[in-house]
Amino acid sequence: MKTVIIKYNAGNVQSVMYALDRLGASYLYTDDEAEIRSADKVIFPGVGEASTAMNYLRRKGLDRLIPSLTQPVLGTCVGMQLMCRYSEENNTTCMGIFDVDVLRFPATPGFKVPHMGWNSIHAYGSPLTAGLPEDAYVYFVHSYAAPVCPFTVASCEYVHPFSAMLHKDNFYAAQFHCEISGEVGQRILSNFLTL
Repeated sequence: MKTVIIKYNAGNVQSVMYALDRLGASYLYTDDEAEIRSADKVIFPGVGEASTAMNYLRRKGLDRLIPSLTQPVLGTCVGMQLMCRYSEENNTTCMGIFDVDVLRFPATPGFKVPHMGWNSIHAYGSPLTAGLPEDAYVYFVHSYAAPVCPFTVASCEYVHPFSAMLHKDNFYAAQFHCEISGEVGQRILSNFLTL
């Protein structure tokens, strides 16, 4: 099986690579269109800022390539947000795979933004969550989130309910960092690789 990690200007891919190594999965880190199209599975990770990342995707033509893929695709953190329609972060038009906008957490007494640390997810509705315990804990670092919507397949509460995971057709996404979410994150990645 050929797994590709999409190379673009939104880092932290090393921890994704370590997570795949722990699963014994081979992978290629590339922005080459032919390599991405020929992959069995595609991982679209992300750490960083939405507009800078989208500008890089547009320069490389990846903003058109990613939505056209037909194999399973998993976006995480900023990768998930860029798969949505729009982000309030620097007024950014994104790829529109998920027809939902990404909004900043409102200033709320008692809640720090960014939302950083371990939090539980629930209301599972995805093959990626098979075998997870109820209210599994995963690791988040984000100031923006997609609200609960028709594509939500796991949710979380921080300030208000938001989408922890999204799914549409062959596209899967997680707001949290699967690669640093311990056994739960490893199970999600393993489920993705065995879809």
